Amino acid sequence: MTRILNYIWRGWFILLAFVLIVLFCIPVLLLSIREKDFKYAYVFMWLFCVTVFFGMGFRYSLIRKTKEKLDKDRNYIFIANHTSTIDIMLMTVLHRQHPVCFIGKAELAKIPIFGILYKRIAILVDRKSPKSRADVYRRAAEKMRHGQNIVIFPEGGVAEDPKIILDEFKDGAFILSTKHDFPIAVYTFAGLREMFPFDNGKGHPGKVSVYLNKILEPTTVNEMKSGCFREIKSTLEQHYSRQ
Repeated sequence: MTRILNYIWRGWFILLAFVLIVLFCIPVLLLSIREKDFKYAYVFMWLFCVTVFFGMGFRYSLIRKTKEKLDKDRNYIFIANHTSTIDIMLMTVLHRQHPVCFIGKAELAKIPIFGILYKRIAILVDRKSPKSRADVYRRAAEKMRHGQNIVIFPEGGVAEDPKIILDEFKDGAFILSTKHDFPIAVYTFAGLREMFPFDNGKGHPGKVSVYLNKILEPTTVNEMKSGCFREIKSTLEQHYSRQ
């Protein structure tokens, strides 16, 4: 019975997302033709994510582990651990004043209807192509110069082994930060692995714990990567030890 209810719940997710994509498709496409107008398209993207996130019965609590706050006049690279599709919705919900652009897999552009929007609002990368991977930094820097903020999940995907609390980080986010002098805002998402896993027969609505760990100014790739990994892993271990 629980699995049946979960399949119905997942069906609601697909229906809700589909209806919103159809409704918002034209406005987003028209308003994202020029990079400088992306902020207007982002209003619809943000509304889409807010509606899906809360419409699925999710809530979140923001726990600040740093006294620093995001400056509305600065652009950031946002990073977090990655365990669920809802991570993408949540990262957008959190940043109404900082329009975000995701770096994502090129193959997702093949999804009907969604793929049309995806190509316009994300930086696509073919991970099998060195040229495509290298060009990401140029395109990301260009979007940030037009007021966008880049979201990167540094694990590069979701760990296949559920026992792995945090997979190894790739260099991308930290190369982008050091190369173009962009600060990194470090988040930890706790709870979505259980609430909305990739197993369609599992999950449940609930409150996600969002930790804003720190905001880092660029130093070196290795220093930032290792420091962010330790910070997020420690936060996850502390969170789950209290459960």
